[in-house]
Amino acid sequence: MDWQTHLVWDGILVAGGAAVGYWLWRWKTRALQEALRDQAYDPGEPDGRFGTKTVMAVWAFQALFGLPRDGVVTPDVEALILARPGQPMLRPDLGPTHVEADLTRQVILVWRDGALVLVTHVSSGSEVAYCEQTSDGRRCGSAVTPLGTYQFGRRVSGWRDAPLGRLYNPVYFNGGIAVHGAGSVPNHPASHGCVRIPMHIAEYFPSLVNTGDVIEVFRS
Repeated sequence: MDWQTHLVWDGILVAGGAAVGYWLWRWKTRALQEALRDQAYDPGEPDGRFGTKTVMAVWAFQALFGLPRDGVVTPDVEALILARPGQPMLRPDLGPTHVEADLTRQVILVWRDGALVLVTHVSSGSEVAYCEQTSDGRRCGSAVTPLGTYQFGRRVSGWRDAPLGRLYNPVYFNGGIAVHGAGSVPNHPASHGCVRIPMHIAEYFPSLVNTGDVIEVFRS
């Protein structure tokens, strides 16, 4: 029996002799988190716990390397992450400072002065028609994140209560379309059209992009 089956949530041991396996698992998880951070992913603080932040970082890594985006770290996935493979620009024609939003792989890459400073999982427009009752009356539309090349413009610090939902630290790039934090950033497109990012990343994302910086939204 695999040693992981000797554990339950929150690290409580349920079988004698599992302590060695438990600490090995914590050590391996921390090494994985540190390797992800070295490659500009944000799995949260390297604490040896495979929580939601780490899962979303693994989703982004898997997406960029053409792997099933399931958050499962097999020995092959682990070896690839620990190898710290280089990540080339997806849109080098945009110059040394820009943001790449790949809707096919549901990732954003932030480049500054030619250096990769962030890779994150996102959730973009669901592409499903909607009709919802809002504070501004009934709104209907298609939940599409528009493709194209834009520039970041206005931003709001903290929460913004928009007609179609709450946005955290939104940075707008096309009218009412923004990159923003959200409590739900699932493993599939689910927004009304904005690009959702994990809350812990939304805390500092606005500091990574300046007004006027280019963002290209595309499918790979």
